[in-house]
Amino acid sequence: LPGGSEDNGPPAAAMGIVITTLKKADIDALRVPGVMPHLVAATGYVKGVDTVRAGEKIEDVTFTGVEAQFPVVEDVRIGEGRFFDETEEKNNARVIVLGSQVKQDLFNDAPAVGEMVKLKRESFKVVGVMEPRGERAFQNYDTQVFVTLVTAQKVLLGINHISLARLKIDSAENVDETQELVKSVLRARHNITKKDQDDFSVRSQLDALRIFTTATDALKLFLAAIAALALLVGGIGIMNIMLIAVQERIKEIGLKKAVGATNRAIMQQFLIETVVITIAAGMIGIVLGAGISGVVALVARGLGYQWQYIISWNSIIAALGMSAAIGLIFGLYPARHAARLEPVEALRYE
Repeated sequence: LPGGSEDNGPPAAAMGIVITTLKKADIDALRVPGVMPHLVAATGYVKGVDTVRAGEKIEDVTFTGVEAQFPVVEDVRIGEGRFFDETEEKNNARVIVLGSQVKQDLFNDAPAVGEMVKLKRESFKVVGVMEPRGERAFQNYDTQVFVTLVTAQKVLLGINHISLARLKIDSAENVDETQELVKSVLRARHNITKKDQDDFSVRSQLDALRIFTTATDALKLFLAAIAALALLVGGIGIMNIMLIAVQERIKEIGLKKAVGATNRAIMQQFLIETVVITIAAGMIGIVLGAGISGVVALVARGLGYQWQYIISWNSIIAALGMSAAIGLIFGLYPARHAARLEPVEALRYE
């Protein structure tokens, strides 16, 4: 990725900052025989958004400029036709590969290979259609189109840098060695002598997973804190409601104690009432949460995302258990207050 970063932090390019320090020539240098012994394939990437037209049909798409080794790097398969080759790439050929959903939107069930489409007012020949892949790692190739990297840079975007590069190596055991080789090659090309002057970042999938895990853990902690605060506020609200209920039923409590009800029985009565209220509230929350989640899943699927709608029994049981626990904890004080009332004083209460 272009732009330096801390070892465990996200690269600047990953935070939406446009940095132009990485070029196609940098990737070509990594592909020189003997430089990267464990390299299998590599490709640079650039992206843009525009419309693609086939006849009278027009679709908004993300177009991605990549190199001929892209299918090997990303492990994608071509359903119809082929991917463009290195000769077409060097000749800046106007060829395009369609994602499966784009093909369906533009051509329905008719063959697309060999047809002409227009992307950003430039004519391209369709040479291939990808197999359906769905969303992976926040990317949905089904809704994208792919052109040669140089064509995307020079013709469609008017830039000479790349957004990122991805490399595929022969074995997971060689990741660390390859990362160091990439750094040494890029430092030599960019005339960098000190590590803290790096204008690029090298990350493996494991590094990306660590960064993602750190971010998600922080988000989980934040959401847990919000949930705990909500439970605390809700518990205090329940406690106040039950205190009001005790206050309004003082004579009833006095009468029950006068005819033989024990402190334990009074306490149990109010605890049970509190737990019933909190469990009922928990059930309402579960129904609302399930309904909202279902609507979100439907909207996401309608937008082309693969959004799984899963509600486990364990989560439902845990939610109801937490509701009951809140009722017991915050209902304890009102219940004890009711149990300790003196019968005579309670009966005389106005």
